[in-house]
Amino acid sequence: MTDWEKLLQDDPFEIAGRRFRSRLIIGSGKFKSFQQNREVLEASGAEIITVAVRRVNITDPTKENLLDYIDPKKYLILPNTAGCYTAEEAIKTATLAREATGINWVKLEVIGDQKTLLPDMEETLKAAKVLVKEGFVVLPYVFDDPVYAKKFEDVGCAAVMPLASPIGSGLGLQNPYNIIFIREAVSVPVIVDAGIGSAVDIPPVMELGVDGILTNTALAEAKDPVKMAVAMKYATIAG
Repeated sequence: MTDWEKLLQDDPFEIAGRRFRSRLIIGSGKFKSFQQNREVLEASGAEIITVAVRRVNITDPTKENLLDYIDPKKYLILPNTAGCYTAEEAIKTATLAREATGINWVKLEVIGDQKTLLPDMEETLKAAKVLVKEGFVVLPYVFDDPVYAKKFEDVGCAAVMPLASPIGSGLGLQNPYNIIFIREAVSVPVIVDAGIGSAVDIPPVMELGVDGILTNTALAEAKDPVKMAVAMKYATIAG
């Protein structure tokens, strides 16, 4: 074990009572194959991988399945509701995923605009209230709005996931002060989600005192996704 890896293990964080050593979370979209996704996950050191259950198969064992490549006993498979545009759609998607996999965690996404993929905060909050009552561990994708972040904490969300910039934009962190205000406003973990363009974008975000960071497009569309995963692993530790 390298000194860097030991440092990583010495700085865990918790979501809903579950401890994680890595503060980097990766997605599962846009990779060339499930095999490449697994290689990137292993190289990143991440322990959580988000899965858009409407796009990536984790529920049908008769077809090629991400769970054939990634061991749910080793990693937290975090279903997400990407592609949902109403609270009702998101609730249904999360419920079907739980019934098929037994996983009661959900990265809650309710999209308000198809072009930018920015969240609909009213619908997201509406869905969060229902899912929390139904026993889900809810991690909502939200605007970098400290007022709404507090509302999500108040209804029982286990973390909040404010965007750095629009999904897939690669623009990096656009509003650092908003992230600072969110960190001050809530006591649950703050995981910055969306807009990370490369490893260089990660340390400035982590230095704001957030608990973790999620990235997908920057990994999947890198010239060498595995090398980018390694770079992001150490960028997260450095931050």
